[in-house]
Amino acid sequence: MTATHEDWQRACVIEPPPGYTPNIGVLVAMLHYARLTTLQAVTGLNVEELDAIPPGFSNSIGMLLAHIAAVDRMYQRLSFENRDLDEGEMVLYGGAISFGQEGERVQGFPLEHYLSELEAAREGTLAELARRDDAWLASRLGVPGFDYPNHHWAWFHVMEDEVSHRGQIRILRKALAGQAG
Repeated sequence: MTATHEDWQRACVIEPPPGYTPNIGVLVAMLHYARLTTLQAVTGLNVEELDAIPPGFSNSIGMLLAHIAAVDRMYQRLSFENRDLDEGEMVLYGGAISFGQEGERVQGFPLEHYLSELEAAREGTLAELARRDDAWLASRLGVPGFDYPNHHWAWFHVMEDEVSHRGQIRILRKALAGQAG
């Protein structure tokens, strides 16, 4: 997916898009901007580049992309369903969430795979956010033992996690370019 000039123009205005309450809409606009910058950071990468772990680094770009999608899915469960990942979901997403410490490391996939996972996870998030209001956003999560944050913090955290890993992706990409030269 390549962002158009119009995509960037829309992303550079933080205001609620149609279909969302004011505070949720502002959050959605910020999630959208963060995603555009992530997509920009990975444009054109091949499987070898996605799997490479330069010396001094512990994760590949592909692993970071898988982690971003898995965190989105994990917070869907925590925020929308008031539960943690179940055993089956841990098999699917545990490796990506834990960077390979609680499951398999993610590797060997083309960029399109990661982009599809990112898009599918985010589509679910946006659909659920559209069903909720600002009072819900301000309310606390209902997960036993993890009921102290509110939903707004949860989705802010998803965004900040993506932005942090997008920064790592940019650094990894520069390191890989340095190895090639």
